[in-house]
Amino acid sequence: MRRHPLLLSAILPALLIGGCMGTQNRGLESVHQPVVARQDYSLDLDLSGDGLARGETQRLRAWLDAMRLHYGDKVAIDDPAGLRGPLDDVARVVAGYGLMLADGAPITLAAVAPGTVRVVVSRMTASVPGCPDYTRDSSVEYNSNTSSNYGCATNTSLAAMVANPADLLHGESETGNDPTRSTRAIEAFRKAFGAGGTAVAAPSTGGK
Repeated sequence: MRRHPLLLSAILPALLIGGCMGTQNRGLESVHQPVVARQDYSLDLDLSGDGLARGETQRLRAWLDAMRLHYGDKVAIDDPAGLRGPLDDVARVVAGYGLMLADGAPITLAAVAPGTVRVVVSRMTASVPGCPDYTRDSSVEYNSNTSSNYGCATNTSLAAMVANPADLLHGESETGNDPTRSTRAIEAFRKAFGAGGTAVAAPSTGGK
């Protein structure tokens, strides 16, 4: 009978220490926050004359298809020679995915070989490391902490739903989210197809 108090006295400190271990959330803002990572992918294309070589446009399109290029991706061209022809060729292909070429390409490991240009796709992803987190039991709490898993569901959902992970870093600029431009596009679509047309008229360049 004397062994039980001794056994409990030995186990109790371990239980108290175990209750204090794990992730601590001492505020209303969770320590589990979305983390944005960027990955760069590159493809070198051969040149011929003042543009891409024959067949390189098809190879670029096939590569972008395999990459499943989508909104939020940044496409840039690295051309040390600064030729206009390859830039226009790549821009036309990228426009087919509803994107525009970004200004300036990120630095890649190898130098661009003469007679080639490099197309770089930068893709950002958002995730919440360490979630779910059940390292701390919220039912045994002596330091006013919330559960170790607090914030995991909300922030993981946010990271999964945001269309452009870069918006988690610096938001969307006013010029990039102009309601006037959106309204103009909708009006052009309604005028074309609402009246029985089959194509949207090109925007005027005469300032009207």
